[in-house]
Amino acid sequence: MTFTVIPAIDLREGRVVRLKQGDYAQQTTYSDDPRAVAQRYAEAGARWLHLVDLDGARSGTLDNLAVIEAIAKDGMQVQAGGGVREDADLRRLFDAGVSRVVVGSVAIRDPERVAGWLREHGAEQLTLALDTRRNDGRWSLPSAGWTETEARTLDELAPWYAAQGARHLLCTDIDRDGMLAGFNLELYRHLADTVPALAVQASGGVRSLDDIRAAREAGARGVILGRALLEGRFTVAEALAC
Repeated sequence: MTFTVIPAIDLREGRVVRLKQGDYAQQTTYSDDPRAVAQRYAEAGARWLHLVDLDGARSGTLDNLAVIEAIAKDGMQVQAGGGVREDADLRRLFDAGVSRVVVGSVAIRDPERVAGWLREHGAEQLTLALDTRRNDGRWSLPSAGWTETEARTLDELAPWYAAQGARHLLCTDIDRDGMLAGFNLELYRHLADTVPALAVQASGGVRSLDDIRAAREAGARGVILGRALLEGRFTVAEALAC
């Protein structure tokens, strides 16, 4: 079973930042040069990079497209999202060199449209971002940069997308994002049991190499690494060796 370590860069106003639990008012800025950060990850052996346009996630436009394109042209395989709403957004990202487009809010609000994209572009070209938060015993699905909560739940949509032929699912436990509290292993075991056809990318809370190993044992097919790498808790090379 292939397991992929994917460094992440969150973009806001062209800078590398991290938000605490998705709160735009709780931002830490790490670098003014995201391309240089990406190059360091590539030199350390990472093959994939996860890029999030935080401005676009709220505005519905691809505000950081120029930065994404510059990084993609440097040769890494990039999955990127934030602000993807229309067919034209997909085309712009593919034209910019993105290998897989991440669709989040639209995947929750308009599943039929996204199912059409899966048929048109193929399952390997899309990553569904069903980021979740536990509310009243249900895995709810916030959207619009995690600022709005939708009626559909993770347990409704994930199996539905699996039946539509989806392949890649990125799932963040929002309450752990940026908190260095470890992955929510219960969540990833649950997904491995209920939607085994989906290659789940674990995200939110990683703090150590042991967390990466635990996510793999829980059934995740990949991990997204953000703050822990930026703060030097371990290196990309160490993560790749897990």
